[in-house]
Amino acid sequence: MDAQRAQEISESSAMANVTYNGQSIYIEHVDQQNGTATIHPLDEPNNKQSVSVSSLEEQ
Repeated sequence: MDAQRAQEISESSAMANVTYNGQSIYIEHVDQQNGTATIHPLDEPNNKQSVSVSSLEEQ
């Protein structure tokens, strides 16, 4: 995934099916300049991590 698409998903009111390492995640914030996203698993909102947007997959 690219940073622009990740940003669009994070700003959308519709829930997109996005995965990181095979796990469904929610994108909280995208840093387009650095190409990273703050994410958390759908079932673990307190388990936040920063990852490369290129490692995210839209299903």
